Amino acid sequence: MSAARSARRRPRAGTLATVGAALVVALLAACSAATAGVPERSSGSSPTGPTTAVVADESIHPIATDPAPQLPVTVRSYDGVDVTITDASRIIAVDLYGTLGEIVYTLGLGDDVVGRDRATGFAEAADVPLVSAAGHDLNAESILALDPTVILTDTSIGPPEVQAQLRAAGIPVVFFDPARTLEGIAGHITAVAEALGVPAEGAALVERVEAEIAEALALALTDGEPLRIAFLYLRGTAGVYLLGGPGSGADSMIEAIGAVDVGTDIGLTRSFVTLTSEALVAAAPDVILMLSEGLESIGGVDGLLGITGVAQTPAGAAHRVVDMDDTVLLSFGPRTGATLLALAEAVHGTAR
Repeated sequence: MSAARSARRRPRAGTLATVGAALVVALLAACSAATAGVPERSSGSSPTGPTTAVVADESIHPIATDPAPQLPVTVRSYDGVDVTITDASRIIAVDLYGTLGEIVYTLGLGDDVVGRDRATGFAEAADVPLVSAAGHDLNAESILALDPTVILTDTSIGPPEVQAQLRAAGIPVVFFDPARTLEGIAGHITAVAEALGVPAEGAALVERVEAEIAEALALALTDGEPLRIAFLYLRGTAGVYLLGGPGSGADSMIEAIGAVDVGTDIGLTRSFVTLTSEALVAAAPDVILMLSEGLESIGGVDGLLGITGVAQTPAGAAHRVVDMDDTVLLSFGPRTGATLLALAEAVHGTAR
């Protein structure tokens, strides 16, 4: 980091304690979709029993070392507002998934991040202060105390009144597309890079990430009847029991490894619906996919099997439960290629 940039920054606070359960974007009505016919189970050699999907290398690998932002720039925020950024020396990047923080770090600007969300949980950001009061609610006072020069965010986190308050305080606040898909990763990287005045680094990172994802997709696909996977978002301590559907983020990852997202397959039209035993049994998943903290919150696999209907599914009968770190599975950032390989390994037994 250059001396000029170092002089502009305040010392960071120490690591804050991990906060409570994640806030789901929407708690939706109970599932009422009709079920489709259930395919036969895959004839492949997928593992049996519970498995944790582990990324071999969770480190951040910056595309550049200490890039020099070319500022000022004016960009069109996702909410339609033109925002001018004159200084990127004190960045706060916050969203529900940790996507924006991961992109900033991989662009080589991690030393300039002064505030983060809970999902930005990789080791390189461990000492950066959290700016959420509870769960994923932003705290305006905590953010203002860090004297940010630019805030990167989206509508997956809030409340919106706080984001509006920060913009009213004169801080450039740039919103990005809240959707998380494989196809949208390049657009997110490009948009963040442009907002921070490092478009060349953004283009180089897009090229690298797209190549890694293409390689992962080629290795992750498997022959035979595709496995049926149900993504369950559970937070036992908060009483949150949801079945994922189209737009959950997990659906894109499931389909990418050659499997079927059962929430989409049975006709759900929303990202999450309240989990019902009838819907789950009828959907007949071969595998249940969960976030690791969610699985822990209900007492692990034994606790999951105690939920009505789970044991009656092929996944429950075979204890085929795959969990993955909360800060990795749905990040849809520069490490997605490695995430896909880890998920395929856990689900299929090998990424091939």
